[in-house]
Amino acid sequence: MNAAWKSGLSFGTTSGVITTLGLMVGLHAGTHSKTAVLGGILTIAVADALSDAMGIHLAEEAKQTQPARAVWDATLATFVAKCIIAGSFAVPLLARPLAQAVVISVMWGMVLLATISFFAAQVQGISPWKAIGEHLFIALCVVALTHGLGEWIQGFSEGD
Repeated sequence: MNAAWKSGLSFGTTSGVITTLGLMVGLHAGTHSKTAVLGGILTIAVADALSDAMGIHLAEEAKQTQPARAVWDATLATFVAKCIIAGSFAVPLLARPLAQAVVISVMWGMVLLATISFFAAQVQGISPWKAIGEHLFIALCVVALTHGLGEWIQGFSEGD
């Protein structure tokens, strides 16, 4: 696999996990609505995947070190990875009650992040445990912060 595909797939996968989990946990805490959470997942799978792909595209073009083919490979890989990864979080949501689906999704996201962190660490020649620990810590911080934000926002609507 060439460097452009590796870059796009790793970025799209990581962004897909972190963004989707943050949105799911925040929306669940703030709305307790399965419809809102599903709508958020699908929005990320399309709009945010396109946005990230465009961001990678422009970043690669700005480097002026890659041929056009590599720029487009990174763009496509980012979109495909983000779209598929974000969309995968809809599966537990469609199959289980909302609260269970969120817990299952957090576990699924941690497995995905640990896996990609392991492979990235191997390529870099660093300790996989250190990389996995760092990346899972960041993801869990995102989950905790977005849960808190969702609860805070829910507190505003209680007065409505």
